[in-house]
Amino acid sequence: MLRAGIVGLPNVGKSTLFNAVTQTRKALAANYRFCTIEPNTGIVTVPDDRLAVLAKMSASAKIIPAVFEFVDIAGLVKGASKGEGLGNQFLGHIREVDAIVQVVRCFEDPNIEHVMDTIDPVRDIEIINTELVLADLESVEKRKIKQQKAAKSGDKKAIAELELLDRLGEHLDKGKTVVTADLSPDDKTAVKGFFLLTSKPTLFGCNVAEGDLATADENKYVAQVRSYVGEHHDTGAVVVSAEIESELVTLTEEERAEYLAGLGVSDTGASNLIREAYTLLGLRTYLTTGEKETRAWTIHAGEKAPQAAGVIHSDFEKAFISAECVSYDDLVTAGSFARARELGKLRTEGKEYVVQDGDVIEFKTYV
Repeated sequence: MLRAGIVGLPNVGKSTLFNAVTQTRKALAANYRFCTIEPNTGIVTVPDDRLAVLAKMSASAKIIPAVFEFVDIAGLVKGASKGEGLGNQFLGHIREVDAIVQVVRCFEDPNIEHVMDTIDPVRDIEIINTELVLADLESVEKRKIKQQKAAKSGDKKAIAELELLDRLGEHLDKGKTVVTADLSPDDKTAVKGFFLLTSKPTLFGCNVAEGDLATADENKYVAQVRSYVGEHHDTGAVVVSAEIESELVTLTEEERAEYLAGLGVSDTGASNLIREAYTLLGLRTYLTTGEKETRAWTIHAGEKAPQAAGVIHSDFEKAFISAECVSYDDLVTAGSFARARELGKLRTEGKEYVVQDGDVIEFKTYV
């Protein structure tokens, strides 16, 4: 199972947010540095309104959503790449996840300590990224040393890798992350084997105060983050209020809706963050529905029909015959599978079909 790691400076709301999105109280959330030492892990349910609609259409007995894993990693500090604040240990934890959600504090509260004493989200992002870049520079240099002997002997693979490492080193030395480097598909495949921290896709979470969630677009700190990460990281930022999310965990669905309505919002920031993190991991969802259950199945973007069938059961990939597919939107518009077939929206796809997010599928196999 792929994992997204929550990172950031101490006291930005990481553990509170982790508890909210995993609906647990596993992570200690306290107003002091390094209240998290060992990473906490939890399974996250991906919000998907399509499931309830399909379940009603099929009179399904149960609904099973998609899930993935979130990891709460202790706060990094300036100098982490040199071991400050148990930095080496924490950097190792980041190395083990597949994507990064960097939480940034975008609220002022004199009762909650900030490791840098003042609120400046762009500075905070640069502190974290500098430590990740420095750690990657060290990794690149160590790998270059290992390959130099082989390269001198004429090993073409080692020579090519050294050339790539030189380019990565130059890019990192400018303070830039590997994920923003101009790399060919072959380069990107090679880089995966280097396990560099800044090669991981990253999403930024702007943690705002309870009263700012409905008016987040007017929050100067959120605006700063969105502008900075769009320009320097080619990625986006999601607004979330860890304070609100921690309160919602204890409420019923009816109470949650009433509480959010009172704040002037209809959805929680955590729901959006989960969906964005799921996409960031390169994951997509196809759906199955019937009287027994309506279910979301997780695949990687670009996977073909036989691979998607194999997610249900490994034997199905080998025994794949065809896939009866209809997009969720077309099925809902039609109102039933029978009507979708009459309208020509239900298609029979073969082994080369690339499954799309939201496809509703029934597989035909030899088993």
